Amino acid sequence: MAQWFASGLIIDLIILAMVLEAALLGLWHRRTGRGIAFVRLWPFLLAGVSLMLALRAALTGAEWYWISFWLLGGLVAHVADLWQRMR
Repeated sequence: MAQWFASGLIIDLIILAMVLEAALLGLWHRRTGRGIAFVRLWPFLLAGVSLMLALRAALTGAEWYWISFWLLGGLVAHVADLWQRMR
């Protein structure tokens, strides 16, 4: 299990689960009209994926600027999500 963390594989699996969850939520909304529309979900999802990629970079020993890049991406997505919710 420690190898999954050291290699970042655990983060890859988490991101895969997040993408599958978003796809299922999008399909459910499309079929039933209930739930969250994908257009409203993507900034939230992107913020989470960006944080996961920052964690993956840190776990695998990436340079600081890659970690900062993903954290900044998460911030931009988070601000987009908040802006969308406040409208």
